[in-house]
Amino acid sequence: MLDHKGTRFYGLNYKCPCDCVFCVRKNYDSLTTEGSLWLEHEPELSEIINELKKRDLSKYDEAVFCGYGEPLVRIDTLIEVCKYIRSVSSIKIRINTNGLSDLIHQKPTAHLLSGLVDSISISLNAPSADEYLKITNPEFGIESFQSLLNFAQASKKVIGDVYFSVVDILTEEQILRCKEISERMNIPLKIRHKA
Repeated sequence: MLDHKGTRFYGLNYKCPCDCVFCVRKNYDSLTTEGSLWLEHEPELSEIINELKKRDLSKYDEAVFCGYGEPLVRIDTLIEVCKYIRSVSSIKIRINTNGLSDLIHQKPTAHLLSGLVDSISISLNAPSADEYLKITNPEFGIESFQSLLNFAQASKKVIGDVYFSVVDILTEEQILRCKEISERMNIPLKIRHKA
């Protein structure tokens, strides 16, 4: 559930509404030398909290929800884990997400994270809806890209520290167009390297 540094929360779930062409879980069962990130079962909230109670969170700078599934699929559990962390620690909390939470839950969701999450990294992955569809294969279809942008804008209003990311499998021209989106929305863009 926690990585070797204890700062990343993998394994809230393994569900994801995307099937990205670059997804690391297609080729690896781990991102570290600490063993597989595939768990025997999806942990209950009590299991996650009990695991956190074993850690001295003051030793860490940040807790990051990310991993082999989209963390916001289990938004209610994530919120409760954030509340627990906030009750015992002042460490920063970040979510790495595909930005499709509104489609997953069929309602606006960014406001639910207000006051609990310090920053959100949203995988932009492409500069247009058609290209996004080809790269991420979202189960929600063509509307996914606009929903991601809407979630990013809403997150910027209620959380503030929001940034986009793209993987360097894109062409230079595609990355340039992603930068144009990020500048237009006033949301910084980070370029990640494919694992």
